[in-house]
Amino acid sequence: MKFVSKILLWTIIIMAAAFGLSGYLLVNSVFKSSLEREAGQAFDGSNILRFAFETAALNVPTKYNMLQDAAVEQIGSKLESSGQGSGRYLRLSDEERKVIYRSNAFPEDTALLERISEGTRNWQVISQGEHYYIHTGIMVKALDRKLYLETLEDVTEVFEERAMGFSVYRRVTVAMLVCSAVVMFLICIWLTKPIRLLTNATRKMAQGDYSYRARQINSDELGQLTRDFNGMANVLEGTIGELQEEVRAREDFIAAFAHELKTPLTAIIGYADLLRSRKLDEEKHFLSANYIYTEGKRLENMSFRLLDIIVTKRDRIERQNVDADTFAVYLQDMFSGNEGQSLKISMEKGNVYAESNLLKSVLLNLVDNAFKASQEDGIVEVNGERQADAYEFRVRDYGVGIPAEELKKVTEAFYMVDKSRSRSRNGAGLGLALCVQILGLHNSRLAIESKVGEGSCISFRIPDQGRQDRR
Repeated sequence: MKFVSKILLWTIIIMAAAFGLSGYLLVNSVFKSSLEREAGQAFDGSNILRFAFETAALNVPTKYNMLQDAAVEQIGSKLESSGQGSGRYLRLSDEERKVIYRSNAFPEDTALLERISEGTRNWQVISQGEHYYIHTGIMVKALDRKLYLETLEDVTEVFEERAMGFSVYRRVTVAMLVCSAVVMFLICIWLTKPIRLLTNATRKMAQGDYSYRARQINSDELGQLTRDFNGMANVLEGTIGELQEEVRAREDFIAAFAHELKTPLTAIIGYADLLRSRKLDEEKHFLSANYIYTEGKRLENMSFRLLDIIVTKRDRIERQNVDADTFAVYLQDMFSGNEGQSLKISMEKGNVYAESNLLKSVLLNLVDNAFKASQEDGIVEVNGERQADAYEFRVRDYGVGIPAEELKKVTEAFYMVDKSRSRSRNGAGLGLALCVQILGLHNSRLAIESKVGEGSCISFRIPDQGRQDRR
């Protein structure tokens, strides 16, 4: 059952119960008031009859000053005849509660008669067929006798009014419930519109339309829910976009990795088959073997860097304070044999809070990339500067530079701005990807500035213990 239907159904049930109970109490309250009024009027009539009976008894000739039963019966007959057409009936009983006179329509029930006593007002409602009567009883004193006078007053009209009241109230209740149901249905449709919009938005997103947003139509709690839902959808869309980008990057990584393996392996297999299948002169033999060695070293270098990237996926590293001169000496030793190209190192005194071997790998890759981007007689500069809460490194070259549209991609694995140039120098596009992983473990990141034809400057800050690079 739909939410609107549930609200409508429960509203009708509650309203029907409320109308029914209130109608029952209202009609019954009016009925009781009318019945009590009729009972009062019946007692007034009984008192009039008692006075008339006592007056008539005084005028009847008596023997030994005693009112005879025959006289009582005669007086009762006259009293009944005087009230013919009024729907009133009488019964007179003696001291032993034996009936002396009774109207033909008067019932034989004596329950009320047994309860009559001096000074009391007793009454009850009885039914005969389709008629209802108020049965009253009082004591009458005539001469030396105490008699009991009972009357029946027809109050059928009061009961008919009650039945009519219930009938009218039922019709009014049904009409009000129908009108209320229509009004409540329209109100429910209006109140639940934000829910339907959210449901539609959820369905659209489930079908893959992550850019769809629910329309906010009010500012109440449901409006707040709509805002929260749209906020969640924004986060979800961003997360899905990141996941899709990550999947794309992994697919590109696999494709590039397969390509990078295929190219040197094809060359190695071809030259190895050439050496195996025929006898070559000394120069061709040397060139073939040298090509196999060069491509093998390239595969070895690529595998080492891939392994380093995998290793840096760990969550924690052991960091300690290392003298900055350690890195200067290391770089000078590694690149001292570069022919034509020169390396200039300037390191300020100070400690670097890092894992020494990993940071050496970062500097090695950055300097190596700088040399590959430089001309044969190019210069690469490495500067270190002690700051208040970190140690900053900068690696600058004056080579080909990186186009602005490529800056966001250069840190992806296997991505190379100039593939032919990189492969000619045994590059595989893994250096910067490895640097990003290592610096992430040091709470740091790369900052790249570059202009095409003017060179590049790559810098990073290693924060001191307990701090994080916020650049």
